[in-house]
Amino acid sequence: MIPVAFDYTKPSSVDEAIQALVAGGEDAKVISGGQSLMPVLRLRMAAPSVLVDVGGIAEMNGVSDGGDHILIGANTTHHDVMNNDLVKQNAGLLAMTAATVADPQIRHRGTLGGSLAHADPAGDLPTAALALDCVMVAQGPKGRREIAAKDFFVDYFTSALEPDEILVAIKVPKMGADWGYHYEKFNRTAQAWATVGVAAAVKRQNGTITEARVALTNMGPSPIRASSVESALAGASASADAIAAASSSAADGTRPTSDLHATAEFREHLARVLTKRAVAQAAGV
Repeated sequence: MIPVAFDYTKPSSVDEAIQALVAGGEDAKVISGGQSLMPVLRLRMAAPSVLVDVGGIAEMNGVSDGGDHILIGANTTHHDVMNNDLVKQNAGLLAMTAATVADPQIRHRGTLGGSLAHADPAGDLPTAALALDCVMVAQGPKGRREIAAKDFFVDYFTSALEPDEILVAIKVPKMGADWGYHYEKFNRTAQAWATVGVAAAVKRQNGTITEARVALTNMGPSPIRASSVESALAGASASADAIAAASSSAADGTRPTSDLHATAEFREHLARVLTKRAVAQAAGV
């Protein structure tokens, strides 16, 4: 299909982009790589009055060292995230997850900020951001504010961003050497969205799991932390039996849907199986 008619502007700074959003009103949309928005436009599931293209804003690009965190510009592509040395050394779960997104063409065009702001519950990167306790840096007419990942993803395709705000950067806390991580997902084809995915980060000391973070993809209207699994793993031995027991509650508190690709019951089964695999890999078991 052909999108509805809209105006287009390509500002050169964040301030200019915010001015364009304000002028466009609530029907204005932000676009960067366009890998999430363009299909929505073609299907006429969105009818923006104006597209504000932030893809050329240099200050929203790149990765830098922020001391206890790394700062990733929202325009940084999936390809650059997965290949950046700072990301691989300090937030390997994010690099690993980015490498599973769609195919090479999408990874070269799609951006980290676009994936997070799109807030698709079947998206891989929102789940990794939740497991890593990332912080989103948003900017609007009132200035900048920071939003924790647990508060950022609100509902289906709905984030905590205001209509006149732009996601400009992501703060990713550094993970120490005692953390292991893994992203495991089930999908029908390499390019397909995850039927279910699991991002796991496990901190080990002397054969004991001292802390675990487990987040689920496509098990509700937004990415979900498997809190019951995390609680069961804290203080448990890093053993296959302990991980299997903890993973049995992975679907507790979730709200998966049934669709053409899987029933809710099958998604619950996948959540348990994939959680066990992801945690075992993260714990080195």
